[in-house]
Amino acid sequence: MSAIQPRILTWARETAGLSMEDAARVLGFAEARWRTGAQRLEAMELGVDEPTRAVLVKMAKAYRRPLLVFYLAEPPQTDDRGQDFRTLPCTERFNPELDALVRDIKARQGLIRAMLEDEQAAPLDFVNSETMALPARELAARIIARLDFSLAEYRASKTVDEAFAYLRDKIEASGVYVLLLGNLGSHHTNIPVEIFRGFALSDKIAPLIAINDQDARSAWPFTALHELVHLWLGQTGISGADHENVVERYCNDVAGEILLSGSDLRQLAPALKLSLPEFAEQLGQFAAAHRVSRAMAAYKLYRAGMIGKAKWAALDQRFREEYQQSKRQEAEKHRKSDGGPNYYVVRRHRVGHALLRLVRRSLDEGTITYTKASRVLGVKPRGVEPLLSMRGAR
Repeated sequence: MSAIQPRILTWARETAGLSMEDAARVLGFAEARWRTGAQRLEAMELGVDEPTRAVLVKMAKAYRRPLLVFYLAEPPQTDDRGQDFRTLPCTERFNPELDALVRDIKARQGLIRAMLEDEQAAPLDFVNSETMALPARELAARIIARLDFSLAEYRASKTVDEAFAYLRDKIEASGVYVLLLGNLGSHHTNIPVEIFRGFALSDKIAPLIAINDQDARSAWPFTALHELVHLWLGQTGISGADHENVVERYCNDVAGEILLSGSDLRQLAPALKLSLPEFAEQLGQFAAAHRVSRAMAAYKLYRAGMIGKAKWAALDQRFREEYQQSKRQEAEKHRKSDGGPNYYVVRRHRVGHALLRLVRRSLDEGTITYTKASRVLGVKPRGVEPLLSMRGAR
């Protein structure tokens, strides 16, 4: 009897979102013995043929599953993403890259929690401390006080990157880890913003926020605060661009209260009668000055009743198309250029200073191995020290 259960092969392929033909092509199955590659794969999934270990290794890579999974007696239960805040009930958006990313985030968070428990870290009292019965403005005030967040200092930042860095430092100082993750380590696995914007993992010892860094940088601060609200509500789950979901709308309202007040919005009143292109230009200047994204400013205007749903939707679509165009132009510029950002600079930015400091302490104290450190940081074991030894790692 085969050690490999055929239904495991079928489950792994289907949950990777691959058809029989696509999987055979990715696995490099050529025609042999008068059978196509797809027919060879089908024979394995029916139990007629048994895959070799070399084939299983290819499947593990192609399906983004650990090799050990293929030796299970039964397919494991569907990955628990927590709550899905992206869509209305009875609607599902399946994405194998997102499933793999969520597994990666949860694995990292488990290791982070273990390191913090070794340090006897105290539970965070604000996680799962509030409900949506609390008015958005009141929760915004509590978060501002807990973070010791200064809107004036945030807006005084020279760039949107500096503004985000200021906010990220405040969030991480409160005990929350903020990661920038939008793929599985390669641009070939980039996950579109339409699939997810952020992920919150609620835990009183090691709460974690992941932001899709494929999104516009100007949108990162709002997403960070949106996910932080989920943590205050004690919610683990995926967020997207669904403004109809009542939970998402509440988190948006709280985040919006922190970054943009009603008095700020009233500055735009004189521009409301302009044509859409002219108003979009004015809104862009306003958003840049206040260190928020144009889409977020437009949404706040809609929620405040200053513009209608049709105008908000038109602005949102316009900004999305302009951002996609700018991304294509940026990608083309990078393609033509020889250089690029330093690998370790990029990696450090993705994991954040708080996590770098935690890993450094744990390694120095001998409570974590370099193999586990590499898993947490998303680099190979030999890359851990170069990553940590850069200026500011301690």
